[in-house]
Amino acid sequence: MSIEGDWDAIRPDRTFRAADAGMGILRIALLFGSAAVALALIATPFLDSQTRPQSARNGLARGLDMTSTGSIGHRNTYTLRRSVLQPLPSSICVIRNDGSRYGDC
Repeated sequence: MSIEGDWDAIRPDRTFRAADAGMGILRIALLFGSAAVALALIATPFLDSQTRPQSARNGLARGLDMTSTGSIGHRNTYTLRRSVLQPLPSSICVIRNDGSRYGDC
């Protein structure tokens, strides 16, 4: 027997197959993907509960997000009217909610 023949008897399969590497990469991707999904499902409610009490400590109403809901105090409202029947295109008529008018009415 030759030296190469002895080596083949000890380690008969010395070839690299791309299909084996592809399955390994797929298994690793599935492992880390499922770990990421599990972490997201666990971390989201935990982090949400951590941010809620901060708004209550600042004196804001609990459960009410003041950045997306708010109110404007009572102010005078008015209506601006423009008409094609007015003498100038830039003519504006301002009507207040008490009925008073000024401008080109």
